[in-house]
Amino acid sequence: MQKRYDIVDRRIVETDNENALITVFINPDAEEKKHLVEALKLDEHTLNSALDPDELARMEFEPEHMAVIFKRPRNYSGAEQFLFKVSSAGAFLFKDRLVVVLPEDVPLFDGAQFSRFSSPAGLILRLISRSIIHFREHLKVISMISDELQDKIHASMDNKYLLNMFTLQKSLVYYVNSINSNGALIEKLRNYAGRIGFTTDELEFLDDILIENSQCNRQADIFSNILASLMDARASIVSNNLNVLMKTLNIITICIMLPTLVVSIFSMNVPLPVSQEHVTSFWFIMVLAFFSMATVLYIWRLKRW
Repeated sequence: MQKRYDIVDRRIVETDNENALITVFINPDAEEKKHLVEALKLDEHTLNSALDPDELARMEFEPEHMAVIFKRPRNYSGAEQFLFKVSSAGAFLFKDRLVVVLPEDVPLFDGAQFSRFSSPAGLILRLISRSIIHFREHLKVISMISDELQDKIHASMDNKYLLNMFTLQKSLVYYVNSINSNGALIEKLRNYAGRIGFTTDELEFLDDILIENSQCNRQADIFSNILASLMDARASIVSNNLNVLMKTLNIITICIMLPTLVVSIFSMNVPLPVSQEHVTSFWFIMVLAFFSMATVLYIWRLKRW
């Protein structure tokens, strides 16, 4: 699917003009890929990299254009079971146009940073900036979900919540790797700023993006380390709670078994220390059984088991 955009009064507006300044290909089919490779001379490997979620961010110079592959978080769905995924996107800058390739249909030009800009090269910077903001928003959501899962783990011994925590930790590993990859891309854009043709304002914006990505990277790394530590602590707590529960059950079992043993002994077909016909024989056995149970409870409290 294709979408075309033009810049009118330094604002992006959608248009039907085939010669539009910006063309967005969303999950291109075989025919559209053929057009991109043959008509626009895009490298087939680079084009496939823009659609590969495992591809690292990078920048390449081709004879007729510049290719930029950057990482962005995928929109979260409840069916993912707390797994936050990342995807790749490609921006191909020509002299007179910009081609963007996405694996999924997402709101691409939303946000205040797209309200005013001057060049297609600056638009690439704003796409990367929007990706960084998207990462930071997802990190906040992951933090809130982690806090809720911790409360549920305290109140439940169900493995489901621990598995959800493992899934969040896995997501953060992907995020840290993707943000680091974007950081390397931004550094390379900074080094080749003169060749790309960034303006002074765009260079200042590029420096701001570099700082924001570095902060986002540190935040994701901190969240990942904290969650990893919490997972180890939660596993130890769950194991300790299980040990305490088993100890309590063993004490209760002993308290029940001792009276049972006393009654079983006096139930055997052997002479009793008191006459069977005596009116107090039954209560004597009951008192002895109760005393054995009380003795175990007393020792339990005395030893603080």
